[in-house]
Amino acid sequence: MISKLIDKIQKTNAPIVVGLDPKLSFIPDAMKERCFEEKGKNLEGAAEAFWQFNKEIIDNIYDIVPAVKPQIAMYEELGIPGLITFKKTVEYCKEKGLIVIGDIKRGDIGSTSESYAVGHLGSVTIEGETFRGFDEDFATVNPYLGSDGVKPFIDVCNKEDKGIFVLVKTSNPSSGEFQDRLIDDKPLYEIVGEQVEKWGLDSMDGSYSNVGAVVGATYPEMGKVLRGIMPHAYILVPGYGAQGGKGKDLVHFFDKDGLGAIVNSSRGIIAAWKSDNYKQFADGKVGEAARAAALDMQKDIADALVH
Repeated sequence: MISKLIDKIQKTNAPIVVGLDPKLSFIPDAMKERCFEEKGKNLEGAAEAFWQFNKEIIDNIYDIVPAVKPQIAMYEELGIPGLITFKKTVEYCKEKGLIVIGDIKRGDIGSTSESYAVGHLGSVTIEGETFRGFDEDFATVNPYLGSDGVKPFIDVCNKEDKGIFVLVKTSNPSSGEFQDRLIDDKPLYEIVGEQVEKWGLDSMDGSYSNVGAVVGATYPEMGKVLRGIMPHAYILVPGYGAQGGKGKDLVHFFDKDGLGAIVNSSRGIIAAWKSDNYKQFADGKVGEAARAAALDMQKDIADALVH
């Protein structure tokens, strides 16, 4: 699967993934009111607003970015109607040719971990027929429980040609409370990175592995170290834009060939219409604003990599 993502990155010349993380506060009032009139001012109405919001963004970016990353928590907030919208969003993105990274951050052991992996990346057989659950292309995985939590995902990836991104060094300010702790004079995130590289050798797909890593844009020096520790791992880089990361901070996340990393922006793109930087779209032109923000991000990263 990582080879498919790389092919899309090269075709679009955009190592960018758009986080489809809707909130009602991001959605124009007129769009919300239409959905509430149709479905009611309830969970179903809110879920419909999420769907219409997502669809407008997808329709405006699918030809300029390779991938999207819906964060399942935003949809779970709305219960079953939200999960239905999550599934519809995944399906629609794949119809448009986008690679889908399910941001689920699952981590458990044994049959539970296997069920998470099957539900999001694999398939189940019922009375001789095969069915797929959410069917993303990649999923994010929490490694805190060790190999018992990660290997069931790798097994499904190898069977289904899917991929995962393992949390190594996250972009949030308090990540250092655990991730920076020294163990035998080495930060924990480096130890996790070493393990990601080892796991990945069992799931190679060309020059890179289907086992990638999440490393925040807010820690560029750590990213430089981890790039060296994980030569076969693609790095998913959150923290661009709204969390402070810029293109110039990202150079060391990439390999010398300009590959090796894909950078996420969520509200910086999907809520761009509300930003002072895109005032021309302030009357609710969600999709047009998202497209403009994605193109600006593409240029920012490309300029940084050239210099």
